[in-house]
Amino acid sequence: MNLEIITPDKTIYKGEAELVQLPGIDGSFEILNNHAPLISALQKGKIKVRKNGSDDFYEINGGVIEVLENKILILAE
Repeated sequence: MNLEIITPDKTIYKGEAELVQLPGIDGSFEILNNHAPLISALQKGKIKVRKNGSDDFYEINGGVIEVLENKILILAE
């Protein structure tokens, strides 16, 4: 999947990901390859990005996510 995490100041991450775990406003959820289209609000927490078997974490203060055709766009605070 192609993932892009953007804040008002800069792009935090741009590249491929195997799994993305997010802090949704109704609880944590994960996005895997071929996920159904989705738009959701995010709350303060950590985004986990798995690439090549290793995990990276990014702290956010909220935002929104759009998933469409194996492309994930996160607009984060």
